[in-house]
Amino acid sequence: MNESEIILIGAGGHAKSCIDVIESEGRFQIAGIVGLDSEIGSELFGYRVIGVDEDLPKLARSFPNALVAVGQIKTSDLREKLYLRIASCGFHQPAIISPKAYVSKRSTIGDGTIVMHNAVVNAGARIGENCIINSGSIIEHDVTVGNNCHVATGAVLNGGVRLNEGCFIGSGSVVRENIEIGDKSVIGMGTVVRHNQPTCSIFVGN
Repeated sequence: MNESEIILIGAGGHAKSCIDVIESEGRFQIAGIVGLDSEIGSELFGYRVIGVDEDLPKLARSFPNALVAVGQIKTSDLREKLYLRIASCGFHQPAIISPKAYVSKRSTIGDGTIVMHNAVVNAGARIGENCIINSGSIIEHDVTVGNNCHVATGAVLNGGVRLNEGCFIGSGSVVRENIEIGDKSVIGMGTVVRHNQPTCSIFVGN
């Protein structure tokens, strides 16, 4: 078993971005992709779809690492399910960090999280497991991001923000300092958040 090999779970648009970041980072070699039945044998940027979800226990005997490469819009349910399934099969789910991102040595990044190109994670920030910190987003000092969150392209979480589990923060949104956003909440694209948001809230606008 080659300890540098990794397989991706998902063969859609987000997987393309994950491939680019993994290649740029250079720590792992992509050994294949797990996709849908209809995708078996197809390729994504030269990487072959080698199995479906039901094959994960078998694949875990050959490949040590896996990453959820399914995107997250609104709900985190599918990514959560896949993350837990991968863990149950015995895969290691490493954090992937683009060399084009700035991640403070005084921050923490959880397993299975990907930090994409030109993102900033500043000092004292704590990011949970299985998150997407997307291209150009800013996670400021002392921000807490719970597990299974997606901070989309160009979004800004200012100092001391607390983002609870399973949240989606839309592209270009700005969250004021020290705001708390409840579990499973959705913040729409371009929204300015000035007040705390309760669990399962949907907030669009300013």
